[in-house]
Amino acid sequence: MKERGGSRAAVDERYAQWKSLIPVLYDWFANHNLVWPSLSCRWGPQFEKATYKNRQRLYLSEQTDGSVPNTLVIANCEVVKPRVAAAEHISQFNEEARSPFVKKYKTIVHPGEVNRIRELPQNSKIIATHTDSPDVLVWDVEAQPNRHAVLGASESRPDLILTGHQENAEFALAMCPAEPYVLSGGKDKFVVLWSIQDHISALGDSSSSPGASGSKQSGKIANEKESPKVDPRGIFHGHDSTVEDVQFCPSSAQEFCSVGDDACLILWDARTGTDPAVKVEKAHSGDVHCVDWNPLDVNYILTGSADNSVRMWDRRNLGSGGAGSPIHKFEGHKAAVLCVQACQDNILLFCTLYADMVASYDVFGYLFAIILVSDCSGHLTEHLFLEVLQKMVS
Repeated sequence: MKERGGSRAAVDERYAQWKSLIPVLYDWFANHNLVWPSLSCRWGPQFEKATYKNRQRLYLSEQTDGSVPNTLVIANCEVVKPRVAAAEHISQFNEEARSPFVKKYKTIVHPGEVNRIRELPQNSKIIATHTDSPDVLVWDVEAQPNRHAVLGASESRPDLILTGHQENAEFALAMCPAEPYVLSGGKDKFVVLWSIQDHISALGDSSSSPGASGSKQSGKIANEKESPKVDPRGIFHGHDSTVEDVQFCPSSAQEFCSVGDDACLILWDARTGTDPAVKVEKAHSGDVHCVDWNPLDVNYILTGSADNSVRMWDRRNLGSGGAGSPIHKFEGHKAAVLCVQACQDNILLFCTLYADMVASYDVFGYLFAIILVSDCSGHLTEHLFLEVLQKMVS
């Protein structure tokens, strides 16, 4: 009990230190308290610019205890521009309050908890979600009706269901920046690729949406119109265990990479078949949880692992036989690395999420910020990492 109390006190002290530094770390800060934990949160399109603030779409999940359904929430946020907010204003907030800058726009009753959310770059209305099932669910957020998440409410109907996995695919999910392609990985050890090019125009017609007629019904079936199913463009075999993360090459719809519990980093090229183009075995000494492709130089790839390290790879130095060494190793973490993301604006910067911390590095290995990001209940949230990342590298 004493050990647990000491740990709690240490967390409280770190939180107090972080809170006192908010005016130094951020140009602007808003706290929005949720009823339920959120497993995933993503920025959507920016749809209004003003003198002092912008309005931007936000997608987030709510993981409930079963008393009410799990939900996918679409919100509109007012984001104050840099060097506008006063330090005195952003340094004081109530952790239990809801922010006036975050307004709920629509709620979707999701089939199961939402583990991942990814947005389609080619169409700002389309997002994809992963839950505890083999399928990827695709949603047109404008066509979907607003629902009330009450006990007994029927599940919303996705606008598309992407099939192809043989076992649950819970976390590994990516959308292609170059073409309307979707990529997924699962417990079946497969990496699965879909094209939704032919379905995008149909999704733009709200009357054709499977969810359009099931606005607020409370039965088990929201409507009788079945969601269209899309078969994969390719199923790629090469991992020996669960695929934990996938990522497209920023400049190509045919090239992508994946990592998994087999400690491998695999590069794929859909033009050459369904076997690995390059397979780096023992990329880490533990499960590899995350991967990101540098958007400013596509030769560089970042991986994060249960061995508490982040590694940077140059794909030009990876041999076809699985040979190759990382060009940088970052080993300052004290727990498994759960998320890694390269900076969109600076080739030298990236951020990582581990345990209850976000760390920001440059490629020379300098750690220049660590921030406490867990909530009071100990739930880790992807969106907290993304929010801090955007502020730290701006």
